[in-house]
Formats: sequence, C-alpha cells, structure tokens
Amino acid sequence: MNRIVIILVSILFGLHLQAQNPVTVASPQSPNPQPQASTLRFGFLSYDSMLVAMPDYTLVQRQMETLRNAYNDELQRVEDEFNKKYEDFLDGQRDFPRTILLKRQTELQELLQRNIDFKRQGLADLQQAERDAMAPLQERLRQVIALVATQKQLAFVINTDANACPFIDPAFGTDISEEVKKALRK
Repeated sequence: MNRIVIILVSILFGLHLQAQNPVTVASPQSPNPQPQASTLRFGFLSYDSMLVAMPDYTLVQRQMETLRNAYNDELQRVEDEFNKKYEDFLDGQRDFPRTILLKRQTELQELLQRNIDFKRQGLADLQQAERDAMAPLQERLRQVIALVATQKQLAFVINTDANACPFIDPAFGTDISEEVKKALRK
C-alpha cells in the first residue's frame, strides 16, 4: 500500500513540476505556441466510512450478528455436552474397568477434537458468509465511486483509511465523500 502512495505522490509531484514549467506546443492552426499545462485531478474518501453509510450495511450487520449468535449457541451446547461427559468420566473413573476407562477416554478425545474442528470450521464459515454478504455492497460502492469520479473528471480516487495518505493538498485533491453518500442513497 505504501508503494502505491509513493508512486502516486511521485506522479503528482512530476505533474506539479510539469505544470510549473509548461511545455509549449505549436498548434497547426495557430502559428503562436501556447502553454499546455495539464494537471491530474484526483478524489479521496474513507472507503470504510462510505461502506458504513450505505443503507443496507446495517441489515447485513444484523444478519451476521444473528448467524454469529447461532454459531455461538451451538458452540456453547457442544461445550456443555463435553463438560458433562468429562464430569461423568471423572466421577466414575475409579470404578470403571480398564477397557471402559480407555473407551471413555477415547470418546472424550474424539468429542474434543470434533468440537475443535467445528469451531474452526464455524469461524471459516462465518468469515465466508460475511465476505459473501458484503460483496454486493462493496461492488455497489465501487460503482458509485467510479460514477462520481467520472462525473468530476478525476483520474483516480485515494482511499484514506488506515492513514494511507496522511496529507492531501486540497488544491490538487477533492473530497468526494458527500457526493458518494448522496449517490448511495439513490
């Protein structure tokens, strides 16, 4: 990410220098050379803030919370089941014949491993469900950003999240947050 910012700054600095020392080009229609100064315009916004501002974001978060709660309830159920079986094992281990003791130990180990596998798979499933639920929102946001950038004739849009770009000179960049928010409400 830092490489991209450095490259963009280098490009902008180069264009800024070019704008200060414009190249003169002789036009075929006019005998007088005219200065040609083109500056690259860009926009910036916080992608995460725009995502949170989307009307459907709250709905997706509620759906994810419901799914997380279902997984947590099931995890609690299997943990309680394991704890009960373990307590029963501890209570009776002195009285069990060796073969029954080994069988119960094996059952507990298998149950513990299944619970660990379920937890791992549940976390992966939750992450995938969140990616799947957020994908349409992210696609819509990308489309709206592209639309606003095109309308404002911007060359690119910088995401200011994670302090990726701690300073942007307002003479060169435009905050497009409000335009994007307005377009997202449509």
